Amino acid sequence: MKNLFEFIVEKAIFLSGAASIIFVVLIFIFLLKEGLALFGEVNFFAFLFGQNWYPISDPPQFGILPLIMGSVFVTFGAIVIAVPLGLAAAIYISEVAPHSIRGFLKSGIELLAAIPSIVLGFIGIIFLAPLLKNIFHLGSGLTALAGSIMLAFMALPTIVSIIEDAIVSVPRSYKEGALALGATHWQAIYRVTIPAAASGILAAVMLGIGRVVGETMAVLMITGNAAIMPTSLLQPVRTLTATVAAEMGEAVSGSSHYYSLFAIGIVLFIISFIINIFADIFLHRSKAMKRRKK
Repeated sequence: MKNLFEFIVEKAIFLSGAASIIFVVLIFIFLLKEGLALFGEVNFFAFLFGQNWYPISDPPQFGILPLIMGSVFVTFGAIVIAVPLGLAAAIYISEVAPHSIRGFLKSGIELLAAIPSIVLGFIGIIFLAPLLKNIFHLGSGLTALAGSIMLAFMALPTIVSIIEDAIVSVPRSYKEGALALGATHWQAIYRVTIPAAASGILAAVMLGIGRVVGETMAVLMITGNAAIMPTSLLQPVRTLTATVAAEMGEAVSGSSHYYSLFAIGIVLFIISFIINIFADIFLHRSKAMKRRKK
């Protein structure tokens, strides 16, 4: 009976893993089926590097470079904000905070992930955008910077959780050895613990980037939605995800506009896939290093 139960559980786990892979492959095939139809009418390089996104003009123009650059600007700003904050928070929780409040602090940060993105979008419109408008004397506070700040807080739970786990997994003997040699607590942290957890920290950064790149509703609401080539974080931008969300409901099924949105989905899928591959490589490298240390 016990062997039968173990057999069923093993097969159920195998089928769950296989189903996940199959679903990802089917999603990609679906995107290819709909998106590749665009390239019978539009040159691939003109689509990828064109600087004009006017899908309903006559003639239509399907250049997504402004959308890619909008995503890059928002993502870069969010990571610049989120990584230092996430690293500092993870170090404090794992190395500095009293044991009695560590669990409370970590749970509180992870609760940020439970806030719906549309609620954060409302907060950005009502409070953040007017604040940035007054500080930088802008015509509108709905800019790439507003999106970066809001997305940074959305990426924080992922970054803090993974970095904290990476720091905790560093053998205590490393830090104890540094302290025994005369290093201060802070010197042991930034010269021993952080370098030893570097792979986990890089994985956290990559997964944070993936979280930011895939966000839709918040950036749709607070980045200004201007499909122009940005030159600074203080300009309105439009991201790839926001474009799909804003225009899919208006696109005529079977039109070039419709297919172009699926082509954007292909680009997003490939970007997310590459980011997750790199994050997985860093995580496995971190685990391999831990096994060698043991």
